[in-house]
Amino acid sequence: MASTIFNYESLVHATSGATGSIFAMTSVYPIDMVKFRKQLDDKEITQKSTLDAIIHLMKTEGIGSLYRGVRPVLITLGVSTFVYFYTFHGIKSLIPKEMVNSKTDLFLSIFAGVVNVVTTNPLWVVNNRLKAKGQLPFTGLLDGLVHIATTEGISALWNGVGPSLVLVSNPAIHFTIYEALKRRVKVKNATAFFILGGISKTIATILTYPLQLAQTRQRLNKDTKISTAALLLMLLKKNGPGALFQGLESKLLQTVVATALMFATYEKIAQLVFKLLLGTAKRKGI
Repeated sequence: MASTIFNYESLVHATSGATGSIFAMTSVYPIDMVKFRKQLDDKEITQKSTLDAIIHLMKTEGIGSLYRGVRPVLITLGVSTFVYFYTFHGIKSLIPKEMVNSKTDLFLSIFAGVVNVVTTNPLWVVNNRLKAKGQLPFTGLLDGLVHIATTEGISALWNGVGPSLVLVSNPAIHFTIYEALKRRVKVKNATAFFILGGISKTIATILTYPLQLAQTRQRLNKDTKISTAALLLMLLKKNGPGALFQGLESKLLQTVVATALMFATYEKIAQLVFKLLLGTAKRKGI
């Protein structure tokens, strides 16, 4: 089994996915920062459009504010995507091709998502602290992990893990729809992969956004004393249904564009690497 899980194909998929995610996030990071600030109910930008919020932050806090914490985010995102893709494709390689369908894709997406959340949640906790305004006693991922663990307890590194586990439904829905569309629409060009990735991510994001909002607040050690359901109910009572979708505009713009870019990059890199490996194998007579 191990020799099947640890194979070239899974490594290529994971590396291509990680590379694609880093490229995509680099392209849309300022939008992600605006979404993050809106989710935390930042009064300075909550009522502004994404473009107005970006201009406002550049004028009041400088262009650096749009890239606060970008380095650790890219590292964490690369690790997270690698874990997810390797788990998904590694387990999928154990299943006979004739048994692969939307149901197996959904199961594998959920399993890969759980593995990803459990292993990388501490990194995302540190990232959310680094992205927030204010002085911190740490500046990077490693010292952030050590500081939080020693001052707040190791369990603090898993703040927000509850909604994160529930949010496994997001990539599960997204990946299942994407794989289903890809099986039905035979495409090989980057534009088509971009469109399929965007459509599937839009559906998944809208369906799960309130949980993402709760996750962000809990990872920042804000509202962590109450359950996810109680937090969402509190926001609903205080500010109405719109409060559950605060920052959705920025989130959709950021995540749909980023995911579409990621999948287009991932597919083309994977295709190129597999083509090179096949060519090498043929030359060696394998």
